[in-house]
Amino acid sequence: MRKNIPVEELGGLLQQPRCAILATNYADGTTLLSPVWHEWRDGGFTIVIFDGDVKARHIKRDPRVSVVVADDAVPLTGIEVRARAEIVPTDPDLAALRRMAVRYIGAARGNAYIDGFDPATQLTLRIVPGVLRTWDFADEAPLAAEAPQEAVRA
Repeated sequence: MRKNIPVEELGGLLQQPRCAILATNYADGTTLLSPVWHEWRDGGFTIVIFDGDVKARHIKRDPRVSVVVADDAVPLTGIEVRARAEIVPTDPDLAALRRMAVRYIGAARGNAYIDGFDPATQLTLRIVPGVLRTWDFADEAPLAAEAPQEAVRA
């Protein structure tokens, strides 16, 4: 397993339409894991959520979060960021969310979907790594490539 790979060497993982998992904290200290759309730009994640969502309430109370994106195909690349989520102004035209929607569901569907959103209902998070962890199994890829996919996931 290779560790601490530069983000630029993650093989396009962060440009794929792959959900990130956002971890936020309940008041009792337990964790909520939520799949979210994301955009990696300028050295950090941008995530847009509904302002009234439980994730938003958690972050307003406790901004400590973790974000994980991992590929399930060889070489099994991944990234984890642990940081404090910063609430930043939401674009009036929802530009970041629109780029995400287009990446995840295509131009026509993505734009139509976002056209129905009121920017006032959205909360934009900026998550710049406090702790950054990256990995892949490229050094083990020949073995993993020969194994059935079920064995690779185990």
